[in-house]
Amino acid sequence: MSESILLDVRNLSVEFAMSRSRMGLGPRRSLSAVSDVSLCVAAGETIGLVGESGSGKSTFGRAILRLGELTKGQVFLDGQDMAQARGEDLARLRRETAMIFQDPFGSLNPRLTVRQAIGEVLHVHGKADADGARARITELLELVGLDAALMDRRPGDLSGGQCQRIGIARALAIEPRLIVADECVAALDVSIQGQIINLLMELGQRMHLGMIFIAHDLAMVRRLCDRIAVMYLGRIVEEGPTEEVFGDPRHPYTRSLIEAVPEIDPARGLPAAPLQGEPPSPVDLPKGCSFHPRCPLARSECSAILPPLVGARAHRAACILAPGGQLNKAGDNLPKTIPVTPTERTVKC
Repeated sequence: MSESILLDVRNLSVEFAMSRSRMGLGPRRSLSAVSDVSLCVAAGETIGLVGESGSGKSTFGRAILRLGELTKGQVFLDGQDMAQARGEDLARLRRETAMIFQDPFGSLNPRLTVRQAIGEVLHVHGKADADGARARITELLELVGLDAALMDRRPGDLSGGQCQRIGIARALAIEPRLIVADECVAALDVSIQGQIINLLMELGQRMHLGMIFIAHDLAMVRRLCDRIAVMYLGRIVEEGPTEEVFGDPRHPYTRSLIEAVPEIDPARGLPAAPLQGEPPSPVDLPKGCSFHPRCPLARSECSAILPPLVGARAHRAACILAPGGQLNKAGDNLPKTIPVTPTERTVKC
């Protein structure tokens, strides 16, 4: 393992047992939320995790931080497997990782002031004593662009953007090395979203943080992230450097997502082949590639073959038509059935 790799997730799966019918007949079924996912995050690197709702992004993020149980797999933090960590090992994971949640109001206790919410974290993790807590809280608030005068206010007295900044300050209070940001701007106004994205970019560079940024908005992911991983029904179907994925998407699902990014330009028409239908149920996944029932490029082989991630260098895709795939060993790109012209896009946040 490279010394620069901070987090190395290998073959992680998360399944949820489902209750039987009222009659109690038949075997107990399970819902596969995350299936055999591997992902690495280097120190100082930001990875965007994108996909439709229900693709397993949040479940994956919570599982690697042990905020939710995982069924199998390994989660290496600095080379130490945290998948089954207990005691002091789990305490270390809590000290070195943090999560920023989607709901800026729901993630804060409405009864606690800003001082109490951040001070509680400092106390639990031994980051500051009673005398030094106020100075440290002031420093954290200034770090996220807030005035220390807000220290004695409660969440109900603050805006959504201010609450989210406090959530970020609380996450930074433990001085983490890895942050998972789960849809942390989805509930905010567009102008506030841009401010939070700029803040995360600045903090990532200043503090050399590893970050997994979970989002639906591909424009934001393109602005913030060094690499991108695309999930569909619990699996990563494409992974690579952000500009390479946007410039040369190798999985039909990725192409459809990029094509669906809204444009301000009225001269640009609607997608020539928009993504059709809804994802299948994760309880009853189709055989072969799970995307093939919606794929405009599907072949007969797609219903029988579950393709692995293949490709040259760091850009890989799980498609038999992708470069290196079973039906495209010559290395040609996917047929240009879905036109994508990302180089003409102007992404603003």
